[in-house]
Amino acid sequence: MAPRDAFDSLNRITGLAPMSVPVFEGADPIMVTPFRVAEAAAASLGFGAAVASEIWRLRGGERQTISVDLSAAAASLLSFMFLKRDGQSFERPAATAPAVGFYRCQDGRWIHLHGGFPRQWPRMLDLLNSDDTRPDVAEAAARWNSFALEESIAFLNMAGAVVRLPEEWKESVQGRALANTPPIVLKKIGDAPPLRLRDSQNPLDAIRVLDLTRVLAGPTCGRTLASYGAEVLNVRAERLDTIELYALDTGHGKRSIFLDLVKPADAETLRRLVRGAHIFVDSYRPGALSKLGFTPASLAHIAHGITYVSVSCYGQQGPWSERRGWEQLAQSATGIAHLQGEFSARRKKLKGDIKPQLIPAAVCDYITGYLAAAGAAAALLRRIREGGSWHVQVSLSATAMWLQSLGLMEAARVPETWTPQGLDAYLKSCDTGAGRLEFLGPVVNMSKTQPVWRRPPPAPGADQPRWIEFIGDMNAAEKQPA
Repeated sequence: MAPRDAFDSLNRITGLAPMSVPVFEGADPIMVTPFRVAEAAAASLGFGAAVASEIWRLRGGERQTISVDLSAAAASLLSFMFLKRDGQSFERPAATAPAVGFYRCQDGRWIHLHGGFPRQWPRMLDLLNSDDTRPDVAEAAARWNSFALEESIAFLNMAGAVVRLPEEWKESVQGRALANTPPIVLKKIGDAPPLRLRDSQNPLDAIRVLDLTRVLAGPTCGRTLASYGAEVLNVRAERLDTIELYALDTGHGKRSIFLDLVKPADAETLRRLVRGAHIFVDSYRPGALSKLGFTPASLAHIAHGITYVSVSCYGQQGPWSERRGWEQLAQSATGIAHLQGEFSARRKKLKGDIKPQLIPAAVCDYITGYLAAAGAAAALLRRIREGGSWHVQVSLSATAMWLQSLGLMEAARVPETWTPQGLDAYLKSCDTGAGRLEFLGPVVNMSKTQPVWRRPPPAPGADQPRWIEFIGDMNAAEKQPA
């Protein structure tokens, strides 16, 4: 399957009329994986750009050409690796953490443990009754049945997943629940008149996005929408953990406020902001915000026409829907980690037991973020055409299943190594209050409305809980929602 085929499939499942098809330059394989990750990334990015371009055309713009280089799309799946501050690279906090990684259990199966944010790692160690070293964690995990450990982790609201074969995932209760789930689910959830937008210089000028997300897929959605001109306001309780590297990587184009939704006054402030918003992005564990009164139905009631974007690990239905999850767990549970390990073992001519491996990039995270942004833009386009409030659903697991559906490439075609090259046109820099950042900018090319992030990553909580309506550029007028 080529990027064009993947693009067409996204167009069909969102119910949009044919649009200008991007030019896709290059071809897989690019990364050291048999999965068509560059094609999936390019198709997701290209589809979002095509929808944004169509919105701009309806706002008085012109038809334009869109192109995506597959090598740049692949590089974007490692965008945090390009981030430097004052010339210094960042250390990935989970890279050496004993509470994060593959471990073999008593029954011979592998499980991927994910202790979550660094402050939460001791909880995983407590469950295992283990010291904070890899040998100790390995010894502790080896005393468990893999599926019993997986269930215990879920019961304690932590994160971990047994490595399954693709067939095992399809036969599992959660795999069956997601069997017919496309990579983007788009549902109309309420009535509202068609949206009328004034002419603009960028596709999403004056589109207001509430970004209730943390690490990594959800924030990528907001960052992508910001590249098309949307005003994106990130909302987080100051007490909640984040990871600076990923917050900076996905903070481009946004503002940041602190609201603690367990406090009535802060919850009411968010409702006031919702009344002036077009898009609400939620990447917390399904059910977390609903317990605080923020559901797709309730927001559609107070903000007719809003689009609610749900980003999760395991989807919105099925017994795993409320489980915590990360990139590594989606790869493990759905069969990707097994197939990547099998590919590596075959290439090295290793025999015997296959140790699972991850695709060497955050493929599910970033591609899910691109799909979420494309779904949000598609919902906005449908609101312009036919009205209504909309619910967009994406998940790391649905993305992993879609990636597998694109087919595997022959191992002999896959390169031995990959070093991103030819990215000079996409490398950018900006000044922030914490230093000068170097980063990988948007990798989609549009001939009339080139995507750009108009703000550097914000200092956490540095902004006021109000909307700013952009008028084409950084000259802005303060505007409170009615």
